[in-house]
Amino acid sequence: MNTTNTASAQGGSARDAVLGRVRDALALAPREPVTVPRAYRRGRTLPDAERLELLTDRLVDYKAHVHPCTAAGTAATVAAVLNERSARLVGVPSGLDPAWLAAFEGEVRTDSADVPAPELGALDGVVTASAVTCAETGTIFLDGGPDQGRRALSLVPDLHVCVVDLSSVTVGVPEAVARLVPGRPTTLISGPSATSDIELERVEGVHGPRTLDVIIRTDV
Repeated sequence: MNTTNTASAQGGSARDAVLGRVRDALALAPREPVTVPRAYRRGRTLPDAERLELLTDRLVDYKAHVHPCTAAGTAATVAAVLNERSARLVGVPSGLDPAWLAAFEGEVRTDSADVPAPELGALDGVVTASAVTCAETGTIFLDGGPDQGRRALSLVPDLHVCVVDLSSVTVGVPEAVARLVPGRPTTLISGPSATSDIELERVEGVHGPRTLDVIIRTDV
């Protein structure tokens, strides 16, 4: 007996049965377009201090490191974080404000599309800005803008230092999405990269940076 042909026949019969049921269901489905309800909660606001507290709580829960500062203290805070992480070679997107790295004594390398992604692994870390952040979920949105760079830049290095302006922090996801520019590539970051192995042990740095430092500028 040819077991291969038998298995193929059985598989084909099962497939035909499933597809037949799908066709029957489609035939019975209403032809009128379905309107999906979009009754999301929108327009929620909180005072600056409460948004900062909520965002900090979520970020810390995700094992990110939070560093509040003023706009005038951005350069000193960035340098302090990079020094604490022993970062000497740092990548930045082409549109990042150079003043943010003015106090850093290591080497700053400006990224471009011509740099092969594997070469980004030589960087000790990367510093980027952000587009918008959701306090309720502790999620940072990057949209590929000039001060945020391509996805590979914030994915390959083991350290990501992300600068967030408190004015760009919304309460919830609908408010955050409303601020995004449609059509731009969006990356959502909720803490450092982490997953679980087969024994449910947390493993960090598998799919992205092992360490996420978030600098929140409280007066911007």
